[in-house]
Amino acid sequence: MSRTPVLNSIFAAKDQLPQFNLSLKEQQCISFLKRCNSIKEVQQIHAQILKFGLLSDSFCAANLVATCALSDWGSMDYACSIFHQIHQPATFLFNTIIRGHVKDTNWEQPLLLYCQMLRNGVDPDNFTYPPLLKASSRLSALPEGMQIHGHVFKLGLQGDVFVQNSLINMYGKCGNIELASHVFRQMLQTSVASWSAIIAAHATLGMCWDCLELFRDMIKQGCWRAEESILVSVISACTHLGALDLGRSIHASLLRNITGLNVIVETSLIDMYVNCGCLVQGLCLFRKMPEKNHLSYSAMISGLAMHGHGRKALEVFDEMLEQGLVPDDVVYVGVLSACSQAGLVDEGFQCFNRMKYEHGIEPTVQHYGCLVDLLGRAGLLNEALELIKSMQIKPNDVVWRSLLSACRVHGNMETGEVAARNLFQLNSQNPSDYLVLSNMYAKAQKWDDFARIRTELASKGLTQTPGFSMVEVERKVYKFVSQDMLHPQCDGVHEMIHQMEWQLRFDGYSPDTSQVLLGVDEEEKRERLKYHSQKLAIAFALIHTSKGSSIRITRNLRMCSDCHTYTKYISVIYEREIIVKDRNRFHHFKDGTCSCRDYW
Repeated sequence: MSRTPVLNSIFAAKDQLPQFNLSLKEQQCISFLKRCNSIKEVQQIHAQILKFGLLSDSFCAANLVATCALSDWGSMDYACSIFHQIHQPATFLFNTIIRGHVKDTNWEQPLLLYCQMLRNGVDPDNFTYPPLLKASSRLSALPEGMQIHGHVFKLGLQGDVFVQNSLINMYGKCGNIELASHVFRQMLQTSVASWSAIIAAHATLGMCWDCLELFRDMIKQGCWRAEESILVSVISACTHLGALDLGRSIHASLLRNITGLNVIVETSLIDMYVNCGCLVQGLCLFRKMPEKNHLSYSAMISGLAMHGHGRKALEVFDEMLEQGLVPDDVVYVGVLSACSQAGLVDEGFQCFNRMKYEHGIEPTVQHYGCLVDLLGRAGLLNEALELIKSMQIKPNDVVWRSLLSACRVHGNMETGEVAARNLFQLNSQNPSDYLVLSNMYAKAQKWDDFARIRTELASKGLTQTPGFSMVEVERKVYKFVSQDMLHPQCDGVHEMIHQMEWQLRFDGYSPDTSQVLLGVDEEEKRERLKYHSQKLAIAFALIHTSKGSSIRITRNLRMCSDCHTYTKYISVIYEREIIVKDRNRFHHFKDGTCSCRDYW
C-alpha cells in the first residue's frame, strides 16, 4: 500500500516513542491530525489512537472528531461513528458535531443533538448556540428558536455578542422582526456583525426604508467600514426603492474597502443599476465581470426586459448558451418577459419551445403567464384565452389577471368578463381585480354593472392601495400619493404644478379626462388628473434638482396614458430626461418621446 508523507511520519514515530509515554503519544497524534489532508490519513491516525487507548481522552477524541467533521475533505458519517463510540462526550464534542452538521446543511440533526446534550446533563456554552440558531433559522423553526432563546437566558449567556447576533439572524429569517429588533436594542455593545444581522433581517422582509435608516444610524455610530454583507443588503434596499445616488455611494464604498468584488456582489450591483434606471451602467458592469454565472445572466436579461430591449436580451441569452451555462426556469422567465415587453411574439414562442424540448424544463405557471402577457399586449386576446384553456397546469390568479389587464387596454369586454369571473372563482382578494372590471364597465357606460362590482368590493372590505410615486433627491427618497394635500412640501409642489400646467397648455397638451371614470364634470376630472402622484413627484424634482439633471421616479401602479403623455411634454419643455419605473417596466422620456414607443 502506498503511503503519504503523513502516514510515513506515523509509522516512523510509532517506533521512536517510548511505550509508557502516553502524553507524548497523544501530542504526536494531535500533531499528525493537524497535518491530515484526507479521510484515509485520519483513519490511520484513528487506528493508532485506538491502539494507544487514547479515545477515552476527551481532548484527543475531540480533535479527531473535529478533523473529520469540520475539514473541507472530511466525512460527517465517520465523525458521527467516532462520536457514538465515546461514552460521555463533553460540551466541546457536542459543539463540534453540531457545527459539522450545520456545515453539511443537515439542519435537523443539530436540534436532535442539542436535546441529547440536555438529556445527558451536558451544559451548553456560548459556542453551542450560534450554529444551533443557524439551523433553527434554516428550518424556519421559530418556536424551537424561542425555546433556545429561553435556555440562553437561563444560562446567563444573553449578553454574549455572538449569541445575540445569532438570535437576530434567527428571528429575522423566521420573519419575526419585532423580536430581532428587541434583541438588537438590548445589546450593550454592537459590532459590525450586529448591524449586518439587523439590516439583513429587515431586508429579508422587504422593509427597505428601515434598511436605509439603520444603515444611516450605523454610519452615525462610526461604523464606516461596513462589511460586504451589509452593503449587499443595503444595495437590495436601494434596488427596491430606486435610490440610485445612495446605491452609487455604496458601490464606491465597496471599491474603496474591498479588493476584488465577488460574483454575488457584482450581480447585486448590476441588479441595482438596472432597477434604478441606469441600464448603461449595469450593462457596463456586466461586460467587465471576470466571471459570470447564471444569476448574473439572469439579472442582465431581466434588466434588459424591464427596459424594453427584448432583442438585446435575446443576444445576452445566446451569449450565455455559448459560454456553456445551462439556463434554468428563472432565466427563461426573464427571456419570455423580454419578448413580451418588446412585442416579439414569434420569438417568444420559439424560446418557450426551446425551453421545453432542448433544455427539458417543464413549463411553470410563471412561463405560461409570460406567454399570456405576450399575446395580450399584442392584442391577440382570443389566442391568449385559448392558451390558458390548453394549459396542462391550473392557471393561477396572475395568469387571469394578466388577461384581464390586456382586455382593459384593448377594450375587450367579453373576454375581460371571462377573466374576471375566473379570478373571482379563485376567491381573489385583490381589490385591483374588481376596480379594473368596474372601470371597464364605466368606460362602456354600463352603470348597473359598475355599481354591482363596486358594491361587491365594498361588501368584502377590500381597499385599494393608493397610487404613489417615489423620487430620490440628494440621497433621500420622497414619497408622493395621488391627490396628496398633506405633504410637507405641498404648497411649493402645487405652485409648481400650476406653472407646469400653464406651459403644457401653451405647448398643446390636453388632459385625457377619459382616464377619470367617475361621474363628475370635466373640470373636476382635470383637477383629479393634475394631482396624480407621478406629476407631484416630477414637480418636486424640478424644484429641488439642478437644470439638465435626470429625474428618476418609481411608482407602484401602471402608468396611465395621461401621465405618459404629460411626461413626454415635460421632458421637452424642461429639457430633462425622466426615467419612470412603473409596476411593469421602465419608461425613458427624452425630447418628447418614450423608450416604450407607446407599447406598454
